[in-house]
Amino acid sequence: MRVYKTNEIKNIALLGSKGSGKTTLAESMIFECGVIKRRGSIEAGNTVSDYFPVEKEYGYSVFSTVFNAEFNNKKLNIIDCPGADDFVGNTYTALGVTDIGVIVVNAQYGVEVGTENIYRTTSRLKKPVIFAVNQIDGDKADYDNTLEQLQEHFGSKVVAIQYPLQSGPGFNALIDVLLMKKYEWGPDGGVPTISEIPDSEKERAEELHRVLVEAAAEHDETLMEKYFEDGHLSEDEMRHGIRQGLIHRDILPVIVVSGLRDMAVRRMMEFLGNVCPFVNDMPAPETVSGEEVKPKSDGPLSLFFFKTSIEPHIGEVSYFKVMSGTLHAGDDLENVNRGGKERLAQIYTVCGQLRTAIDTLEAGDIGAAVKLKDVRTGNTLDAKGCDYQFDFIKYPAPKYVRAIRPVNEADAEKLAGLLNRMREEDPTWVVEQSKELKQTLVKGQGEFHLRTLKWRLENNEKLPVEFVEQKIPYRETITKAARADYRHKKQSGGSGQFGEVHLIIEPYTEGMPEPDTYKFGNQEFKLNVRDKQEIPLDWGGKLVVYNCIVGGAIDARFIPAIVKGLMDRMEQGPLTGSYARDVRVMIYDGKMHPVDSNEISFRLAGRNAFSQAFREAKPKILEPVYDVEVLTTDDAMGDVMSDLPGRRGILMGTDSEHGLNKIQAKVPLKEMASYATTLSSLTGGRASFSMNFSSYELVPSDIQEKLLAEYAATQQED
Repeated sequence: MRVYKTNEIKNIALLGSKGSGKTTLAESMIFECGVIKRRGSIEAGNTVSDYFPVEKEYGYSVFSTVFNAEFNNKKLNIIDCPGADDFVGNTYTALGVTDIGVIVVNAQYGVEVGTENIYRTTSRLKKPVIFAVNQIDGDKADYDNTLEQLQEHFGSKVVAIQYPLQSGPGFNALIDVLLMKKYEWGPDGGVPTISEIPDSEKERAEELHRVLVEAAAEHDETLMEKYFEDGHLSEDEMRHGIRQGLIHRDILPVIVVSGLRDMAVRRMMEFLGNVCPFVNDMPAPETVSGEEVKPKSDGPLSLFFFKTSIEPHIGEVSYFKVMSGTLHAGDDLENVNRGGKERLAQIYTVCGQLRTAIDTLEAGDIGAAVKLKDVRTGNTLDAKGCDYQFDFIKYPAPKYVRAIRPVNEADAEKLAGLLNRMREEDPTWVVEQSKELKQTLVKGQGEFHLRTLKWRLENNEKLPVEFVEQKIPYRETITKAARADYRHKKQSGGSGQFGEVHLIIEPYTEGMPEPDTYKFGNQEFKLNVRDKQEIPLDWGGKLVVYNCIVGGAIDARFIPAIVKGLMDRMEQGPLTGSYARDVRVMIYDGKMHPVDSNEISFRLAGRNAFSQAFREAKPKILEPVYDVEVLTTDDAMGDVMSDLPGRRGILMGTDSEHGLNKIQAKVPLKEMASYATTLSSLTGGRASFSMNFSSYELVPSDIQEKLLAEYAATQQED
């Protein structure tokens, strides 16, 4: 394979909703480029993209697939991304290292929620977009309706490049309004017959051509002047104008294709090769220090590793983009993130699981290396003297959480190692060892996402595991003031233990006045503050401790021990063992013994006095509540809104966004455990949601009683 220059390389992400036909389209694309001699199919399990066992088992894409194609003396690096929202992390990764997104739209369903989500992601990342209307030959295909939806959702920037003469099973021809030609295919697709536009279509074609010319001219003053003077633009001028519009996201071209029957695929490749921006046309990426790095082949050598794959019989395959400079097989580089040196003894271009060894890759190109010593996803490798570091891929927050444990407890350590390794392949799998919940939590984008993880552990690694629901990180607090005292006394020969602590506790809020006088029953307590400690808690809220001891009843050296005792109970609340928060404590009296008093005595006395006072202070359990935002279609809106109140959700409002309904609500985390699955069921998979922590709120009294009973039962069992 020849070495491609930076200005001959185009990096493209193939995106789209589940079922839009990306994998089949990708198969036809590389077939047209001569990479494969025969197209595979999902049913036969022999496609270039979906080659992992788990993908063949489930029949859908789980991982992004990198492949390259040479077409008309240009190199197209294409990353085919899974369509299911559960595997959206692949989209973020792909868009991080590519320059344009081709969003595949199923002509039978038009703009789906997944389409909208992907478009929003490209907007945030400022990536150009082309819409490819696929499955135009499907039974329910409707091009005109799909184009109308695209324009309704994404505005006047949506411009048709082609339109079919007929949608549905009879599709075999289209009009290309860029070239102003008719393309027609035989039953087997492939190479088209190109002819003049028939008279019956000229009026429509000329109108769409005019719209396209105006859109192309709009983004270049020279082209605009020429269009006003001559009334037309040449094909090359139009391509240039469309490319400039793409770069600034001012034009969203729409092309037509049938990946299954290989119709219009070759024309699609021509359009991508002729119109898509080259690597050096796009804004330069920035390092973590904000320095722009232009993709210059003669610049300092720097690689960014964006993907790791564990492949059967090979092991780790590490995918990288050459951010700057020229890479040669055998180069020694330094790992900026982890330290140490790496030798890239062999480098490859990749097409699915097909790898071709190559000697050189220039800036902007994408390649792979195998069995590197210590390289992880997100690492930057630089040549000596270069100090670039990249970190531009930010992943979405997880939406589905389960606790995971091995069926055999003896496999706990093995499981931890495998989870960390698998996270290298998919950084949206988040693994957390929760000290608070005493669980290993696996967080992902949905049920399918975690089910895939389980399948791979059990089938590839032969490690049986089980998922259980995540325990909820409740919080405990108090709602009124209370007083208690406790004497710890122990004598067992020799020096004993003695410590007595008197304290008052009350709810803490920011800005409340300093403690002064308290009354419990007929007794009044006037406090004199000698010292104050504010302890921000790792889990939120504060513990505020006042030393109000007078007359030396407790020596100042024992106060830190008492505070440790208070923190013991803040870390394991008296009600359910959950973390406590937002309490202030006034230590106002006590007793000590000249011989038997020590730190442990006062720690235990402080802990027990706090527990007693806590139970008298009308304690409450708080639960985490999340802001939930659901995007759904009109037909499912009623079902979604009816479901949320059943989850103790409070509807905060509705809105519309690009033709979709947006529902906003506040919902307790406890009720969101299986929401991803329920939402998919309610909407046929045509809705999505996001959730972000909002606040801790009081648990309803009936649920609090249930939680107290459950905790008491566990304490008796222990």
